[in-house]
Formats: sequence, C-alpha cells, structure tokens
Amino acid sequence: MTEAGLPRLWPPGRQTGLSSGRSAPLVVVKGAGDLASGVALRLHRAGLLVIMTEGRQPTAVRRTVAFAEAVYDGEAVVEGVRAIRADTTEMVAEALAERVVAVVVDPDGLIVKQARPLLVVDAIMAKRNLGTRMTDARAVVALGPGFAAGVDAHAVIETQRGPALGRVLLEGQALPDTGEPGDIAGLTRERLLRAPQAGVFQAERTIGDLVAKGEPVGRVGDAAVRSQVDGVLRGLLRSGLEVPAGFKIGDVDPRARREQCFLVSDKALAVGGGVLEAACALLGGIVFGCEIADALRSHGRTSEI
Repeated sequence: MTEAGLPRLWPPGRQTGLSSGRSAPLVVVKGAGDLASGVALRLHRAGLLVIMTEGRQPTAVRRTVAFAEAVYDGEAVVEGVRAIRADTTEMVAEALAERVVAVVVDPDGLIVKQARPLLVVDAIMAKRNLGTRMTDARAVVALGPGFAAGVDAHAVIETQRGPALGRVLLEGQALPDTGEPGDIAGLTRERLLRAPQAGVFQAERTIGDLVAKGEPVGRVGDAAVRSQVDGVLRGLLRSGLEVPAGFKIGDVDPRARREQCFLVSDKALAVGGGVLEAACALLGGIVFGCEIADALRSHGRTSEI
C-alpha cells in the first residue's frame, strides 16, 4: 500500500452515513495479533469504529483469536466479531458502515495519515517504537515497553502480567520486557513451541488438539517440532511460513481446556480495558458523546446537544 494509493477517507475523526444512522469515533489499531485483537474487540464492543493494520505475512500463533488471519483468508471472526481484509478505501468504508473491523495490509501505517482517526493504538508489540508519534491523532496510546508516555504517546499501557497489568501510564514507561513467557499452571518456557532450525514450517496438528509430551505437532524442514508438555494446542503458526531457528511457532496450554483456545486471553482483555480507559480519559465525552446524544433524543430528553 502506498500513500498515493490512499486518498483521504473521511472528515477528521468520524465516519458518517453508517447503516445505523449514527456517527462514531474512528480508531486505528496498529497490529492485528492476539493482543491487538483483544484491544480491538473491546473498542469495537464499546461502539468505536476500528481499522487495523498488518504486515503482508502475519506470524500470529494464537490464530483463532487474531484478526490478522483476515490477511490470509479474507475474513476472521473473534468471539463473534467479524473482520474483513480491506484492500481499497471503498472496502474500508463499507466495512465500517456495517460495523465490521477493517484489516488493512499496511506495514508502514500510512492509513493513519489518510483516515485521521481520533485515536491511534500502537499494538505491534515490537518492544520499540517503529514510528508512532503523539501527533498521529488527538489521542495516541501505545502498549508495553519501548514507549515513553508524554514523549512517544499520550499514554502507555502496562502489558507485563502482575498487579500492574492493564494500568494506564500518563508519564514514564512500562516495565521492561523480561523475555519470560507468562506462567500457566506453573509452566513458562516449556509450554512454548520453537523452531528447531531455520526453514519452512508445516503443521501436522490443529489448534484445539490435545497433545502429549514428546508428540510432534509439525516440522520445520526435516526436523520435528515436539510438545514439551501435555495439554491442548492453544496456538500454532500457519503452515508454509519460513522461520528462523528459535522462532516461536506454537503454544501448549497444560490446563487442557479446549474452549480457551477460542477465547481472547485475560491479558488481552485487561490491556484492552486499559486502552479504553485511556481513550475515555484523553478524549473525554468525544468517545461516547454521539451515542449519549442519540440515546437522549430517542427518549425525548433533548432536541439538540
């Protein structure tokens, strides 16, 4: 996607002419992995219009709860919320008019300048700032380490598990990355699946399958990828992607509850709640003002707001 290929979409901050007859605040979420998708889910359910950006070959592991899958399949559904891949501004506008999340292949985030949203959320989780600026929108929120509140973004959301998870920071930075996976049933590193060598990954099992310790779930080249624990395969990289040695390609949940493979994580929901809190704090009544006005009019409480 090039900037020349993205004509201005709408007047600043709001999309009008929705099928519901209402206008709603517009947000661009940079990234569409499982954490970004949890954020998008909460913003969408709160009534905001959501555009997400992604790279050309997403490498999400928890694919059943990642809107990034729309890049490959044309659409993705997470907890009943639908997203579509939108390759033109007309497709983006149609998706938003139907209250559908729009996923745009736009690794450089050029759509931010064109759509001019009220809120930008950097949810790429690169552990460093890849180009987000406070001038990108009226409210700019970034997730995790690599950003300073008041410098790179108006607010930073803590992403490290613990008592600070999901907290809104209006100054300073999030806790540094520990490199340690989250603890599930007392297991951390051993529950992850990593590429034993560089090569093309081919899956042999499916997300939601029960696996035993030592059982192969796929291959990278001629090397088997084996589970290190008993549990349910909660995440698995898409087949056909080339990966370097050590790359994360899967996730086994030792609790072995299959239904959790299709639910956004508690971490993603907590971070999404932090983003929603930050949006309300930074934008005030702008976020929900139009919805409140519509509700009051429908009950005859006011003729003009």
